[in-house]
This record gives sequence, structure tokens and C-alpha cells, in this order.
Amino acid sequence: MPDPEFSELTTRPVLEQRSLFDAEELARLETAQRQWEDTTLKQSVQRIPEREQIETTSGVPVQRLYTPRDLSKQNYMQDIGFPGEYPYTRGVQPTMYRAKPWTMRMFAGFGTAEDTNARFKYLLQQGQTGLSTAFDMATLYGYDTDHPMAAGEFGKCGVAISSLADMEVLFADLPLDKITTSMTINSPASAIWAMYIVNAEKRGYPMAKLGGTLQNDILKEYIAQKEYLFPPEPSLGLVIDTIEFGSRSMPRWNTISISGYHIREAGATAVQELAFTIADGLAYVDAAIERGLKIDEFAPRLSFFFDVHNDFLEEIAKFRAGRRLWARLMREKYGAKDPRSWMMRCHAQTAGVSLSAQQPENNIVRTTIQALAAVLGGTNSLHTNSLDEALALPTEKAALIALRTQQIIAHESGVVNTVDPLAGSYAIEALTDQTEQAAQQYLDRIEQLGGVLACIQNGFFQHEIAESAYRYQQEIDLQQRQIVGVNAYTLDEEVKVPTLYVDYEGQKRHLERLNRVRRERDQAEVRRALSALRRACDEHKNTMPALLDAARAYATLGEMMDVFRAAFGEYLEPAIF
Repeated sequence: MPDPEFSELTTRPVLEQRSLFDAEELARLETAQRQWEDTTLKQSVQRIPEREQIETTSGVPVQRLYTPRDLSKQNYMQDIGFPGEYPYTRGVQPTMYRAKPWTMRMFAGFGTAEDTNARFKYLLQQGQTGLSTAFDMATLYGYDTDHPMAAGEFGKCGVAISSLADMEVLFADLPLDKITTSMTINSPASAIWAMYIVNAEKRGYPMAKLGGTLQNDILKEYIAQKEYLFPPEPSLGLVIDTIEFGSRSMPRWNTISISGYHIREAGATAVQELAFTIADGLAYVDAAIERGLKIDEFAPRLSFFFDVHNDFLEEIAKFRAGRRLWARLMREKYGAKDPRSWMMRCHAQTAGVSLSAQQPENNIVRTTIQALAAVLGGTNSLHTNSLDEALALPTEKAALIALRTQQIIAHESGVVNTVDPLAGSYAIEALTDQTEQAAQQYLDRIEQLGGVLACIQNGFFQHEIAESAYRYQQEIDLQQRQIVGVNAYTLDEEVKVPTLYVDYEGQKRHLERLNRVRRERDQAEVRRALSALRRACDEHKNTMPALLDAARAYATLGEMMDVFRAAFGEYLEPAIF
């Protein structure tokens, strides 16, 4: 049932479709603009010619000038509206950052659980307001650290988690009922989440009190990042297990963060990122409904994760267009009644792919521009990349500068003082409309091709992203697109930036803990729990209860994932030419 506080919004009448601008005034403006083009503009261009083919990062042509004529078909209440109300173009909260800033959620994880726990505490002391956990490659692929496939990967791109014992150390002494925790994990997401829940349970925090987000978007792995383990169909089923379990047992938890970030990092345009992410979101909605869930039972806890690239205006428009498009789809296509189901709540991260190893200090400026775009676009939480991430894991100082970037925007820039300050800008509103329309065209095309799973199998997504990535790199190589310090304003100097190195003594300690867990746990209980997990797979039952029991028994991550491997098989991407 919808909350009473939202009932007023659902009963408001639909307003007549009318433009903000008077037709006669628009005609006079057209005449005046033509006169300007024939006189003032013509003289200027003859004296100083314009650059040719000015486009956004996504290759969308940018007009010389935007005026009310570009918004002549726009209806304020139906297309823009007010913050905290449908269609949420201006933000999902009525007051946005006037009440409190976005959640500053710095992504952190390296080496041992002890190392990352210390970094978490440091960032919280420096004013971070939420935790975001990176896992190492072995963990992302569901292997224990001593597995041969994990050799050489310990702690390099995140923290190593092999069992509940590591999770206990990772979140030791942190107030899990007062902070929210994001975990970037995909194929092993449900097992890692089970360890987090059981760790909190052992410390006296009931699962209903836990808040956070599980990335858990497996579809984008087949599309872009490629960290999948099982075939798409059973993998999708595991995601729906978490959505079903969380919707009914953990009301404060976002059981999936539908992620465009990795799609963009793979080379997609802003429009492709938005369209493919929303398409994935709709696939999860369809699968949850097929499972028997009601749309308003789970949709309010869906969340999104977007990249923020260099094209300032385009990125702002992307966030605004995404909220409006998602709201319309949820209300009009799926019949959601609860306004919370219409809201696209999102996390954002500045573009890692935009960082350069050359002149790495320039990355501070890039990150600042991208972070400001995310804030002006209305993000709900934000991670800012560190200046040294093109070279190595961020050092403590680099991570602090990245956090301070957010804090300066929040407390010194003034952009938080009014809600959606760029609304009404002819350029922003026109780009918002254009982005939404282009994304909808992609959604229609994906549906015509058979949906997301079919487009994964036929290579549609991969081909579209590869074409965009090639075009962008070609523009850089031909210097049609300038990257400061890379192909423009270069310096012939050695890069001297302190970098973080993983302490391999930590790996030794981690393995000692893993071996101790295996020696001291109740082996019969482990076997019982893993057998129950296999039965849940075979009988198509929700696997979360069995995973929680396996975590309580200190079954390792690799043991749990081996059950899934045996039940579902492993996936090899088909060759697509």
C-alpha cells in the first residue's frame, strides 16, 4: 500500500498539455533570431570562424544557441514539475541538498580486511557519510584466496573476503545500524551479503535495521564488465532471490544497484549508458513480477549507479532524463501506484576511464568538474576518484583530496542552496529532452530484438559499445578530441606520484585465518548447510536462507560458489563477429 504521505501526489489532476511559451511570442523570437543570424552572428563568424562539428562526448550535435523555441512543446508540470514529485526531473526529494548533502560514499578496499577496516575508519573520521566496499578479483570471481585461480590477485583491486571471519574483521567496531554500506559485488553478491548480514546479526544488529546497497547487477556483466560466472538465466534468478528476500525481510536495504557505470567505462555513450541501464532495470522488474512479487513491493528499493564523464551539460541532462524516463515507465507501463516506485534513486561515480597517467594532478580538476555535474544532476550519493587511480590503488592522501572535493562543493560552492539550479536553462532542458528521446529509441529497439537476454546472446550491446569506444578513441588519436596532458599540452617529464602497494605479509595473515576457520568450524554443519544450498538450487527455491545458514557455519566463499557452479554450470561468452 502507498504511504499516506504520498496519497496527495497520486490524486492530483493531470494538467492540460500547454507550453510555457506564447505562440505569438515564439514567432517573434524566430524572426528576431534570423535577423541576429544574418547580422551580428554572420559578421562574427566571418571574423572568427567557429569550430566544426561541435558535439557532446556521445557524438550528439550541440547547437550554437538554445532559446525558448527549443522548448516550445514542453509542458512544465508534465515534463519538469517540482522536486520530490512525478516525474522527478528536478530530483527525488523536495528539498534536495538544502536539508542535507548527498551521501559521500568513497569506494575503498585493498589488501586485507584489517587494511580496509582502517581505511573505512579514516574516511569516516574525515567526514565521509557512507561506506562503499571494493573486493579483490578472487572474491569477485567467487574463489578463496588459496585457489590456484586467485594467484597474484590478493588485495590488488579491493579487499579479500574468503569467509565470515574476514567479514567480521572488515566491519569490526563500525556502527552498522547508523551507517549505510554499499558492496560492489556481482556473481557472488548473495553469498557476500549473507556474510554481512550474519556478521551484523552476531554483533546484535537485526537484519531489518541494516541499511545499504548491494550492486548485484549481473546483466551488465554480460554486457560490459565480464565478471560473470554462471549462465544469464540462473544468474538472474539469484538476483531475484535477493530482491525477494530483501523486500520482505530488509526494508532499509537496496538489494540491487542497476549499474550503468561499467557500461560507460567500457566505451558506451551517455545515451547508451542510460538506455542500457534502464533496459537492465526493466528486465529485473519483469523477472521479479514473474516470481510473484508485486511492483510496489520491490520497486521502491531499486537503485541505480551512473558514471559521470567530462561533458558537463550532457551529464547533468542524463540524470534528469533518467529520472523522468524511469518514472514514466514505472507508472505508465507497469502501473506502479506508490510514488516511491517511480523514483530513480542513484549513486554516481566520477569517470575512472577519464583519468590519465600523464600529468595525474590534472585528474583532480577532471574529478571536480564531474562531481559538480553529478550534484547539479541531482545524485543521491557520490564517489569521487583519486588523482592516482590511473597508476595504482589510491593512497590515503589522494583519497582525502577526492573526499575534500565533494566537501568543498557541498559547503563552499553555493550550488546546494537551491534545488535543481539549472532547471529552465534552454540548453539543459533541450538536452534533457533529447537524451530521454534517444534512450527511449534504444529501449524500443532492444524490445524489438527480443529483450535484454536476447541482446546479450546476439551481441547487440557489445557491438554498440565497441563501435562507440572505437569512435571515441579514434577522435583522440586524430586529435579531433583533445585530452589535456595526453594529446594536447603534453610535457616530457617522468610521473612522480606516491602509489599504494599491497603488503604481501597481509596475504600470509589472511591465509592463516582462512586455514584456522577450516580447522575449527563444525565440519558436519558445513556439509549440512552446503547440501541444503544445493537442494534450494535444484528445487528452484530462494537461496538466501540457505546462504545465511552456510555463512553461520563458516562455509567459505569458494565452497558456496562451487555449489552454484555445480548446479548451474559456468558461462562462456559466445564468439560474436
